[in-house]
Amino acid sequence: MTEDIWRTVAELLAWLERESRVPPEQERLLRILKVSEEAGEVAQAVIGALGQNPRKGFSHTWEDVGGELCDVILTAMVALRSLDPEAERVFAAHVAKVADRSLR
Repeated sequence: MTEDIWRTVAELLAWLERESRVPPEQERLLRILKVSEEAGEVAQAVIGALGQNPRKGFSHTWEDVGGELCDVILTAMVALRSLDPEAERVFAAHVAKVADRSLR
């Protein structure tokens, strides 16, 4: 399953690279900034799920929030893969380090 996800991430990255109209270094930076944009969409969805914008009311559901969180995760995976071809290994090592520090 994890291999399938990382294969899809690599395919998405290849597609983005083919479609890019900017130099590779700029494209990489824009991919990293895209993570912040997606995180903003999570915040917007939470505000909408709580009905905190009087003008919009309850404009989102918690399911919407979950979908936006998935977008953040996928966008971050693509950004990581654009920085390091060994992104799967780097991510697994980082998760293990955090787990070791936090759970043991």
